[in-house]
Amino acid sequence: MHKTIIQFISRPKNTCTILFALLLISCTDKPNLPDPLEAGWNNKAVCEVVEDNDAIRVLKCTFEPGVGHEEHFHNPHYGYTIAGSKFKIKDTTGTREVNVPTGYSFSKDKISTHEVLNIGDSTAVFLIVEYK
Repeated sequence: MHKTIIQFISRPKNTCTILFALLLISCTDKPNLPDPLEAGWNNKAVCEVVEDNDAIRVLKCTFEPGVGHEEHFHNPHYGYTIAGSKFKIKDTTGTREVNVPTGYSFSKDKISTHEVLNIGDSTAVFLIVEYK
């Protein structure tokens, strides 16, 4: 697809053609899903902004038992578990149940997508640090 677009760009007839081709290229970078702040559970927010500056955005996400996070995407990020629980996670590798312990950290260096549900009996809290 990119080769076709590059050939298309190399012979533009006007500025609108170039802008349309660039829009097509940029649309392939991010999934058509909400980000973690926009995504919620049953129309309720589960994340709040703790810090937002030129370098990072920090979210605090809280999941009571039975509460999840609808399918969403993450930009590259680092996460830290303030309070753990047991989760059902659905992502590109399938669906699995995992115990996420307090103090557990994780990171992704590329855009990722998933949906989670707290199937444990305690409230879980995460900090998500997104790089800008």
